[in-house]
Amino acid sequence: MNKTSHSPSPETQAEAMQIARATQKPGQTKEQTKLIAQGIQKGIELYKKQQKAKARERDKLRKKQLKEKTAPNPTEPTQSAHTEVQKVVIQSPVPWILLLLSWAGFIGWYFIN
Repeated sequence: MNKTSHSPSPETQAEAMQIARATQKPGQTKEQTKLIAQGIQKGIELYKKQQKAKARERDKLRKKQLKEKTAPNPTEPTQSAHTEVQKVVIQSPVPWILLLLSWAGFIGWYFIN
């Protein structure tokens, strides 16, 4: 949707006219200065549109990155579950040693009495 009937803001018009007057050549008519001001005004509007588009793209990218950071990664639960399974499977030898020592103690006590 191109807004050709869109009138520029008074600030943009004033800024364009100020720039046109500052660069005015001797002998230049008011109509020529007005035409130059209109060209400058269009340039300012185009620049503002480009900056708005860039800002929108940056905002979209920032939101996308934020969403990726907060969204759970589907591979992480599998990895953490796999790690937990490994922790359960890997057993410490301490309980077996204690069991053997206790049985050796019972057998030794039985033979002594």
